[in-house]
Amino acid sequence: MVSAMLRIRISEADVHYGGGLVDGAHVVKYFGDVATELLIRHDGDEGLFAAYDLIEFAGPVYAGDYLEIRGWIDRVGKTSRHMQFEAFKVIANAGIESHPSACNVLSEPVLVTRASGTCVVPLHLQRGRQDLDSDQTGGVE
Repeated sequence: MVSAMLRIRISEADVHYGGGLVDGAHVVKYFGDVATELLIRHDGDEGLFAAYDLIEFAGPVYAGDYLEIRGWIDRVGKTSRHMQFEAFKVIANAGIESHPSACNVLSEPVLVTRASGTCVVPLHLQRGRQDLDSDQTGGVE
């Protein structure tokens, strides 16, 4: 299985709502970055994101939080790649007004967003394709 992971810190510049809350679309943007890495690793090309078929927002993200964004290819077609994504909060802003840089390392990662979607890599751009196990291929075309 081809997989990838990013670790990022959410900054004050990422805040969209009051109270330091970040909009969910910001996390979805990171899923696109993971998808690009997955396609490069699998096909040697960035490909194009065709569609999300699921996006679930499971918890809030605030400035000062640290996230792990994980993704993997779960099905491979002739030109399509279906992917799964998860974003976990691993360090949380402690929310201490008198000490805004205080953070808490979480004992267990907390799921904040999950999604799945399909990307496409045209045949003529595929280089060094690494097919998945036969029980995980197909079904996306």
